[in-house]
Amino acid sequence: MSSDLFALVDVNNFYVSCERVFAPQLEKVPMVVLSNNDGCAVARSAEVKALGVKMGTPWFQIKDLAKTHGVVAYSSNYTLYGDMSNRVVDVLRQFTPNLEVYSIDESFLKIDTVMKHYTDPTHLGLSVKDRVKEWTGLPVCVGIAPTKTLAKFANHLAKKYQQWQGVCDLSTMTKQDLHQWMTEVSVGEVWGIGQKIAKRLQVMGIKTVFDLLQVSPQVMRLQFGVVMERLCYELRGVSCLKLEEVSPPKQQIIASRSFGKLVTSFNELSESVATHIARAAEKLRLQNSVTGAITVFIQTNPFMRNELQYAQSIVVPLPNPSDDSLELTAAAMNGLSKIFKGGFRYKKAGVVLNLLADKPVVQQSLFEDMEAKGQSAQLMKTMDEINARFGSNLIKSAAMGTKQAWAMRSDNRSPSYTTNWNQLPIAY
Repeated sequence: MSSDLFALVDVNNFYVSCERVFAPQLEKVPMVVLSNNDGCAVARSAEVKALGVKMGTPWFQIKDLAKTHGVVAYSSNYTLYGDMSNRVVDVLRQFTPNLEVYSIDESFLKIDTVMKHYTDPTHLGLSVKDRVKEWTGLPVCVGIAPTKTLAKFANHLAKKYQQWQGVCDLSTMTKQDLHQWMTEVSVGEVWGIGQKIAKRLQVMGIKTVFDLLQVSPQVMRLQFGVVMERLCYELRGVSCLKLEEVSPPKQQIIASRSFGKLVTSFNELSESVATHIARAAEKLRLQNSVTGAITVFIQTNPFMRNELQYAQSIVVPLPNPSDDSLELTAAAMNGLSKIFKGGFRYKKAGVVLNLLADKPVVQQSLFEDMEAKGQSAQLMKTMDEINARFGSNLIKSAAMGTKQAWAMRSDNRSPSYTTNWNQLPIAY
């Protein structure tokens, strides 16, 4: 077994739980959170899961079921969820400085170096669970094991079986008990094994986690590659996947949304593209990068087969790599004007920032205006600071428009309880 010890902390039904923190009357009420434009169920409470509703089920297909069982549907509130995620991470950092934020609702903690402060791993796990609940209101489960893959497996057990009371520690479990649990869990539940690979494994007779444990890692490498080999070793307690404490910069940044209504005019399309550029450029500056090219794309609704269809994209190279929202907006507008065609009803538009490079090391052009570049950097810094402090898009380019009638539909979005002074919850 590895001397490493990992804990995976995962918020239960994250989007639903965030909503319930500020609306406790929804506790135990069947509830879903819908995707962009209130399309599909992207989060389901335990009560809704018990009704057989699958992830990604379109809302219109479950409306009758919702009426019968009193299912409450909320529009996605990504601002709230992102802030609550940050609050959970702040709590987790109090337990160990060695932490990897794996997703918006999951974090890996390396805990072997802090175990001297606790009687055993379960004690630490319960402390994490209780403090996150007390300080954020969010329920979590904790899986503890010598490898990240086993910690994921432990978290699955902690969520599915109430006997663990939300904390499952595999590091102190006997090998016999561990193998027994592995026989009861489908191989598709192993971290990193998707549906396609799971089907291939089942054809090979590998149906449970224990079945995969019995197969030679070298044989699995020949069949599926080095990632599968590492997973096999990890299931055996050999730590192959280290903690990624610093996320690598993204090599590509995408921003796009489907419209709340079909769009026909160039002005509405240009407002949406400018809005996507602003969001992508903010992410670009956050990771201290610049972009050398922008892809702009627009498309109609391919599911409306009785309508004229059109989809097109264009790559707009920049003369000098930049992170300036105004420069990027001007380039994107130029690209949009070349691919736009009237007479179509558009469903979606978006941008992709390509050819990303680290800003501090990017080669400067001999003919760049360094004074103007310095002014641009100061303007973007000031804009980001104001928006971060007083609210997203408080300062924005005129190209983004004001009314944005095309914006995605969100008929039942909760307030931004934690990020907007005007929407703070009121205690009576």
